[in-house]
Amino acid sequence: MKNSTRRELIKGMAAGLSCLTASFAAGESATTRDWSGKQPVRYPDPDVISLEKEFGKYRIGTATIERIATGFRWAEGPAWNGAGNYLVWSDIPNNRQMRWLEEDGHVDVFRKPSNFSNGNTFDWQGRQLTCEHQTRRLVRYEQTGEVTVLADKFNGKRLNGPNDVIVHPNGDIWFTDPGYGGLSIYEGGKFPLELKEAVYRIDGKTGQLELATDELFKPNGLCFSPDLKKLYVCDTGVTHYPNAPREVRVYDIDGTKLRNSKQFLSTAWDNYTGFADGIRADTDGNLWVAIGQGANGTGSAKADGDAVYAVSPQGVKIGKILLPEICANVCFGGTRRNRLFMAASQSIYSLYVDVKGAHIA
Repeated sequence: MKNSTRRELIKGMAAGLSCLTASFAAGESATTRDWSGKQPVRYPDPDVISLEKEFGKYRIGTATIERIATGFRWAEGPAWNGAGNYLVWSDIPNNRQMRWLEEDGHVDVFRKPSNFSNGNTFDWQGRQLTCEHQTRRLVRYEQTGEVTVLADKFNGKRLNGPNDVIVHPNGDIWFTDPGYGGLSIYEGGKFPLELKEAVYRIDGKTGQLELATDELFKPNGLCFSPDLKKLYVCDTGVTHYPNAPREVRVYDIDGTKLRNSKQFLSTAWDNYTGFADGIRADTDGNLWVAIGQGANGTGSAKADGDAVYAVSPQGVKIGKILLPEICANVCFGGTRRNRLFMAASQSIYSLYVDVKGAHIA
């Protein structure tokens, strides 16, 4: 082979390698991914991406993103039941709740009708709490099968439609009420908002409903820090308020009150137009945030959104998990609580990570 030909060949190979490297750096798989599981993904998963060196502590090189269930219309509100070893989530437009069993991967209808439920969680007694769009209320399913209404009105006015809910070990229940449930008959009904969008707290001892904050445009996903001293809340108000910030806010929890409101994370990076929806914390204080419904300046959602981001306690994006669908919400579960479940549009995905979820659901 002539030297000039050899040089051209080497130059071409180098250019190809450079393009491949750039593709991985941008977070794009080298090949079209087969989500059926028939074609295995080579380790390490190219769609699990380290943005900072510290993400290596949590990324498992021999774990890949798995699509464990599909066939839904808008999957939301995943919650893990540790006693039963199953995942429950809402399929909002289909007016049902679904269940995935860890033992054999079986998927079935868990509850139908569900009153177009959205967010779910389990309390420290193992009872399921659910946010209902159609009835505009927060309910608890008792061990007897009865339904207890925890909240449906505030100051004599009907709630907008609770969205996401978490439970403190002391029994206090915190939930968001952004009003998405009343925007379309597809997800529950059409009705005007009677209250300013807000975050509420139900006192675990008295059952009294209190306004925690109404400063956010549309408070959505929420979670506690591992030490229960902070509350994180996603604001998705940009869907209806053009001037709303695309952010996650953090508050200090001072007894029953929220103090020192400040921005924890903004998703307005590199002209990206998406926002944070659901959120959960791990035991190291990192936040795992479902971000999507947007694109960057090139119009690519693949590059910056439709992903779950791992964010350090300091608010630095350290890693991301790229998904082929918009992810609405996440939770930790599995036998060792180190499996991240992701409710993304028509499917449920999971990924084992080397850290546990901070709380029970």
